[in-house]
Amino acid sequence: MGKIIAIANQKGGVGKTTTAINLAASLAVLEYKTLLVDADPQANSTSGLGINPKNVEAGIYECMMDGVAPAEAMVQNETLKFLSILPSHIDLVGAEVEMVSIERREERMRDVLGKLKNDFEFIIIDCSPSLGLITINALTAADSVIIPVQCEYFALEGLGKLLNTIKIIQTRLNPNLEIEGILLTLYDSRTSLGNQVVEEVRTHFGKMTFNTIIPRNVKLSESPSFGVPAIVHDAESKGAISYLNLAHEILNKNGLAK
Repeated sequence: MGKIIAIANQKGGVGKTTTAINLAASLAVLEYKTLLVDADPQANSTSGLGINPKNVEAGIYECMMDGVAPAEAMVQNETLKFLSILPSHIDLVGAEVEMVSIERREERMRDVLGKLKNDFEFIIIDCSPSLGLITINALTAADSVIIPVQCEYFALEGLGKLLNTIKIIQTRLNPNLEIEGILLTLYDSRTSLGNQVVEEVRTHFGKMTFNTIIPRNVKLSESPSFGVPAIVHDAESKGAISYLNLAHEILNKNGLAK
């Protein structure tokens, strides 16, 4: 039975997609069968793994709205044999409106991923930068959530709203949802602000914060333009090593290290 982890923060530009792609790739490199679910209409996880969203005929939207079997929509990664993706495209924008009048609208993604949970050891969901129905679907489907927080000014802005949304989902839709951890991203050790944010987040959230910190890194930024994760683009880069460390930390936390 695989573990489903959502990567969520309604604030944009905090490294959600970078985290989703590179955590999934790191788990796959460690030979854990992993599925990346692109639940963002911008489809950056899809393109970040070398798939043109315009060429996606069936993805998470068709699985949720049209009953397409998820096994038919999945794409096996060409480079990493333990990594697959359930892609996205712009039509997912419409799902927010289409689901409003549908019964069990918050549980559509749970139904889809429930069909795959036995086939993967990890399912990583890249959420959109909002707290709309798609993100609520992802949190309802997930076993846990990773919250990326950038090491910049306004880092904690909106975090209270997200934590409140998680509490509501725990109460009404998914009592088993846990916070896997808060992940500090876009860290620049040369700035006093970066170090101040790290200290502030760790003071506020203590053990909820991952030990691993994701640095600002050129290889992390440029690897999507090559359609590959950082660990494929440059395995020795600080960014790739940081996400590999994060994968190890999650495996150890869950007692799943091989």
